[in-house]
Amino acid sequence: MEKSNTVSTKEGDLILDSHKLSFHTDRVKAWENGERIAPVSVDMALTRACGAMCSFCYAMVQEPQERANIKTEGALNLLDDFAEIGVKGVSLISDGESTLSKAYVPFIKHAKEVGIDVGNATNGWEWGKEKVDEVLPCLSWVRFTVAAGTAEGYSKIMYKNAQETHVYERAVNNIKYAVELKKRLNLNVTLGIQMVLMPDFKDEILPFAKLATDLGVDYGVIKHCSDDEFGTLGVDYSKYEEMYDLLQQAEDLSNEETKIIVKWSKIKDKGIPSYNRFYGPQFLLQISGSGLVAPSGMFFNARYSKLHIGNFTDERFIDMFKSDRYWNAMQYLASPSFDAQTMMGTLPIQHYVSVALDDHLKGTRKIEKSSDKEPLHVNFL
Repeated sequence: MEKSNTVSTKEGDLILDSHKLSFHTDRVKAWENGERIAPVSVDMALTRACGAMCSFCYAMVQEPQERANIKTEGALNLLDDFAEIGVKGVSLISDGESTLSKAYVPFIKHAKEVGIDVGNATNGWEWGKEKVDEVLPCLSWVRFTVAAGTAEGYSKIMYKNAQETHVYERAVNNIKYAVELKKRLNLNVTLGIQMVLMPDFKDEILPFAKLATDLGVDYGVIKHCSDDEFGTLGVDYSKYEEMYDLLQQAEDLSNEETKIIVKWSKIKDKGIPSYNRFYGPQFLLQISGSGLVAPSGMFFNARYSKLHIGNFTDERFIDMFKSDRYWNAMQYLASPSFDAQTMMGTLPIQHYVSVALDDHLKGTRKIEKSSDKEPLHVNFL
């Protein structure tokens, strides 16, 4: 693991701009030997619903082939299946705001019972005190989507109306409460805020970093914006370089309590992957808030139906995992028939893992078992 990609916080090392495969080499070796491995991590949502209207949201180009209502029983069965095959961590992110689901609180509590780590990315709007009190002790991390450091900028980007600052105020108040509760109960949970940076948002970079330190969260992270292969969101990756000085200034605002982290690796890749084969989904699977199981969120859209493995609201996940459908999809993405540079969107959630696995097979940089102390959130690749 490159030292530059590890940030030391008061609670331990935090890796947000790389991967953690060197702490899961048993699974890497099994994969390299051609074995059918369970994902280390699963990124998913419990609903596709969301009250926000973020201009950077990739979910707008992820419209699934089918919709379904994820019921609590099905969500808990999913966790049981994950535990049985060896999934270690679940991130509630994907293509919906999971806090809106009736299954949200039971899902997080049950995950803890069956030994699966859970993290949650949320806009925080519906993350009121009663809900926070129930779930915060069970979570490994919470990352709040905060698109800007000013109320007007936040509301314009996330709510399409700069005057409707009540959404900003609601989010900030809920984040403050979570920070206070963590300190009061001495909880082992990492709290952060994240800005998805598009070139038009550059004036919000420094206010965002200042907001992170004012809130007293553990970190504020600034990352790239993904786009599909058709450029639907209109991300101009060539303009990121113009913001490097501002991004460095933001990192310099870090203090002992709050680290400002820029995902330099993805930003400097400018939307062009170094790999052609897409190995990452075998280690980091994605599931839509519709219940759709597909290798990656890049393929939720109906035009990728041949990669749609099934829906866990109709069929137990463990049966899908054991099916030829699952493994045919994974093998296709890892075959010469698929080209990640031209046949999918930019910088998927599996990007870091895919780069590392590709380098490993090519022999340019082998994934070796780490002798370092486990970083925070080791089960989230």
